[in-house]
Amino acid sequence: MDARLEAIRDTVLARNPGEAEFHQAVTEVFESLGPVHDRHPEFLEGAVLERLCEPERQIIFRVPWVDDAGRFQINRGFRVEFNSALGPFKGGLRFHPSVNLGIVKFLGFEQIFKNALTGMPIGGGKGGSDFDPRGRSDAEIMRFCQSFMTELYRHIGEYTDVPAGDIGVGGREIGYLFGQYKRITNRYESGVLTGKGISWGGSLVRPEATGYGTVIFAEEMLKTRGRSFDGQRVVVSGSGNVAINAIAKAQSLGATVVACSDSSGYVVDEAGIDVALLRQIKEVERGRLKDYAARRPAVTYVDGGSVWDLDATVALPCATQNELDGGAAARLVRNGLLAVGEGANMPSTREAVAVFQDAGILFGPGKAANAGGVATSALEMQQNASRDSWSFAHTEERLTEIMVGIHDRCAATADEYGDPGNYVLGANIGGFVKVADAMLAQGLI
Repeated sequence: MDARLEAIRDTVLARNPGEAEFHQAVTEVFESLGPVHDRHPEFLEGAVLERLCEPERQIIFRVPWVDDAGRFQINRGFRVEFNSALGPFKGGLRFHPSVNLGIVKFLGFEQIFKNALTGMPIGGGKGGSDFDPRGRSDAEIMRFCQSFMTELYRHIGEYTDVPAGDIGVGGREIGYLFGQYKRITNRYESGVLTGKGISWGGSLVRPEATGYGTVIFAEEMLKTRGRSFDGQRVVVSGSGNVAINAIAKAQSLGATVVACSDSSGYVVDEAGIDVALLRQIKEVERGRLKDYAARRPAVTYVDGGSVWDLDATVALPCATQNELDGGAAARLVRNGLLAVGEGANMPSTREAVAVFQDAGILFGPGKAANAGGVATSALEMQQNASRDSWSFAHTEERLTEIMVGIHDRCAATADEYGDPGNYVLGANIGGFVKVADAMLAQGLI
């Protein structure tokens, strides 16, 4: 790391103690930016990095609610509004027991660069709660969402901050949140949340967008080496929204996705994952992968273990941060891996990324490869602003254009800065320069 940036990084880490994921995200970006500051000393003179690493606003609040047994429950809510140089804060809400301030800050920091790479006028933010929706009734989730929005509503708006979904927050939760926002404000402000239902302001392709976008980005990487998804053996981690749609898109391009996972284990389906059955079990029945194995002949269910032990030519980590470590990366490389597309946020550890890059594996970092979700959220905002609704085909075409554009921007930036094929460097520098230029243009913000 450039010594000038290392000193700034050390100050950031000292000011934010105990936030390991945020430290990891900051370090990974700083390691790419030395060449930028050689060309643009004005970024150092303007303290752009110091400002970029300090959120514009951090909100922490209590979320009281009552469960079905009449017991009072207390959770903690977060919203980190990180940077609005390019537009209103934009980023999802995550409901999961692991959520804390450091997790939200890491996600929000990554979101700055991801949103910049889309070319859309949106800034970076993130939020959520340590509430766990798993095993809760619809009524309990509704009461929690209503309490959460009763505080959050005062901090968001279509020109201020536009949340969306993330882990644990899907169409059901967005509906309850939007209903409470409308109830409190007496406004039908469609653009205040994205990921809404199609019949009340949502966008077609939004549920599919992150998974589809990850595969589109990976396909563009493969093309640089004269390959495609056709005939590839693919392993996917996760079995939620992003994973399911990544599986569907990869198989539509001719790949065979042989495995996916959940928090309990993974399934191996050599014939290719049955996407319709997986959707039924995970999205309708809210079941587990062992239920998939019980209803699908010749499928192996592995309780525990790592899906990364399997042979694959393409790996799509779509579950959560730091799920793929250096040891797993080395096994994948030994077993014939060609490419990795990150469908989750920072699912590969720094050690894993180093293994992939040293082996010459095509590696698409999450801030680029999984930008399809927020890109389509921005398209939803466009439709809301114009009181319009686009067809599935038109929206998917726009998503594809954006993802191809992100790939080409990352590749061109890596070439420009002397490291061809380094998509990590390309994504970090490409996103940073766009935000830094805007920050300097807007003065002391």
